[in-house]
Amino acid sequence: MGKSIWLTSFVKLRFHPLFEAAVVSVIVVSALIAGVKTFPGTSQYQDAFRILDYVISGIFLFELLIRFISEKNMKLFFSNAWNIFDTAIVIISLIPINNAELVVVGRMLRIFRIMRVISFIPELRVLVEALFQVIPKMMYILVLLFIFFYIYGTIGATFFADINPELWGNVAISMLTLFRVMTLEGWTDVMYETMEVYYSSWIYYVSFIVITAFAFLNLLIGVVVSVIDQESRLDKKLENVNLEREEELLRSIQNLQAKLEKYNLD
Repeated sequence: MGKSIWLTSFVKLRFHPLFEAAVVSVIVVSALIAGVKTFPGTSQYQDAFRILDYVISGIFLFELLIRFISEKNMKLFFSNAWNIFDTAIVIISLIPINNAELVVVGRMLRIFRIMRVISFIPELRVLVEALFQVIPKMMYILVLLFIFFYIYGTIGATFFADINPELWGNVAISMLTLFRVMTLEGWTDVMYETMEVYYSSWIYYVSFIVITAFAFLNLLIGVVVSVIDQESRLDKKLENVNLEREEELLRSIQNLQAKLEKYNLD
């Protein structure tokens, strides 16, 4: 009877908005403390920072244990990549590091605790998941972009190498120069230099910028927006699944309570 009451409390606490908001607040505080440590004159507060770090690690461990205990199926819990990510971050932050050479590494690893905020905010989850989903599709776009870079780089090395070997000496250097042109960083200086010899070379630069900086950029944006829209729909479905899981857990615990009460009455 007492166990089922505790389970009910853990389930309600886990899915309570205030609980999630409190955990996010602790994550933000942890990140702020890591940033404050970088300012000069804070070395005298190292003991206070160490105590706060222990407290934050304890809160994270408590939050993770609540999620463990209130989970009906542990396999289902670890089938979620975000749960594995949260568990790994908490475990890493709990590892004691006594070696002076590894203290800096330990501090760096603890800084990554701020990434836990991603798993608590659905909008951030959607963006990160969309990023991973869009990478394979971006590869084909990047291959096509490389082809244009290679074509224009070969043309540039052929015609402009005698004008400025440092910018157009070979196809590799030409492609690096074209990357500068694509980012629109001082590209007019490069263009005016070649226009002194080949006046019509402006066509070369303008066409390259239109193809790469504008056309390919819009293509990438279109792919990202499409994937984000798909991930948003999937995330909404997962939220509905989580609500159903919460209701199922509460029903199971209530049924267990009813059976125990009936058993006690008998």
